[in-house]
Amino acid sequence: MKVDTSKSLILENLAGRQTSSVPVWLMRQAGRYLPEYRKIRRNAGSFLDLCYNPKLAAEITLQPIKRFGLDAAILFSDILVIPDALGQQVSFVEGLGPVLNPLTPQKPIPSNALERLTNASKNKLDSIYEAIERVATEKTDNCTLIGFAGGPWTVATYMVEGGSSRDFQNTRSWATSYSKSFEILLDVVTDATITHLEGQICAGVEAIQIFESHSGVLDGPGFDQWVIKPTQRIIDTIKRKNPHIPIIGFPRGAAAQIPRFISETKVDAVSLDQSVPLDWVCSQIPDNYPMQGNLDPIYLLGEPEKLHFHATRILSAFSNRPFIFNLGHGVNKETNPEMVQRLIEIVRNYNNCVSTEI
Repeated sequence: MKVDTSKSLILENLAGRQTSSVPVWLMRQAGRYLPEYRKIRRNAGSFLDLCYNPKLAAEITLQPIKRFGLDAAILFSDILVIPDALGQQVSFVEGLGPVLNPLTPQKPIPSNALERLTNASKNKLDSIYEAIERVATEKTDNCTLIGFAGGPWTVATYMVEGGSSRDFQNTRSWATSYSKSFEILLDVVTDATITHLEGQICAGVEAIQIFESHSGVLDGPGFDQWVIKPTQRIIDTIKRKNPHIPIIGFPRGAAAQIPRFISETKVDAVSLDQSVPLDWVCSQIPDNYPMQGNLDPIYLLGEPEKLHFHATRILSAFSNRPFIFNLGHGVNKETNPEMVQRLIEIVRNYNNCVSTEI
C-alpha cells in the first residue's frame, strides 16, 4: 500500500515509504530564471553578498515555493562558501562564473584553514544558518527544507582549478602525482563540509543533499578514493549525531558506479543525472530504495509536448518505488517560469491519474 501524509511527501519517500503523490522539487529552482530573483539581484551587491544576507537569502529560497507550490525548499546558497570560509579568495564574475585564487601542490591550503573556518562561522556562515532559521519559520510543514554542500572532490576541483574546467587536469594530476598532499586537502574540505552541514541541521534543515557534480571525471580507483571515502566519512559523522536526517547523494556522471556508491556510503537516496538509463537503474537498484531525478533540464527550454513525454516517461519508470521527481541537473537561466509551472502540473496530474494501490 502506498502511503500519503499531510506533512512531508519528501521525507516519506526518503524513508523508503512510497506515497500516492510523487513529490517534486528542482535543483536550482531559486535563481536567475525567476524575475522576482532578478529584481532582488540588481541591488544586492555581489553574489556572495547575497548568499550571506539572511533576509534576502531566505526570501529567494521561498520564491519558487510561493510561485509553484513545490514540495521542498532548498537553501539559496553556493557550494563555494566552504573555500571562501576557509580563507581562499572567491568571487563570481558575470558571464564567467566562479573565480578562485588556485591552490597548487607547492602552494596548498594554509595550515590554519580550519581555524579560519571557525572564525568565519562567527559572521559569514552564521548568516547562512540565520537564513535557514528564517525559512524554517515561514515555510509550511508539508514543505521540506533541504540543506546542502558540495562533495569534497567537487569543491576541491574549484579550489585547484581556480574555477570551472573541462578536464580538471590540474586537480587530477595533483591527486595522482601528489596523492598524500591532495588527501590532506580533501580531509580539510571534508571536515569543513561536516561542520557546515551540522550547522545547517542545527538551524532547521530536514534533509541534506551532497552535490558531487564532478565525480564523472574520475576512474574507478579515483572514484573510490576521492568520492566514496570522503562521502562515507561525512555520512557516518552526520548520522551519529543526527540519525533522523536523510542524506541524498548526487554523484553526477557516476553511471555504473552508482550501486557501489549506494552500498559503500550508506546514503539514504541517490539523485540521478539525465545520462543514467532508467531501465538500467530499475534493474540494478532494489525497488524499495529511494531515487530522485532525472529530467534533462533542456526540455524546459523546448516544446511542451516533449516536456510532457519525457516527464511522463520518468514518472512511469519509477512508479513502483519511493521516488522524488527532479531534474538531472539545475534549471537553466534561460528557462521560462511558465515551463516550470507546466512541468509541475504534469507531475501533479500524473499523481491524480494513478492508482493508490501497488
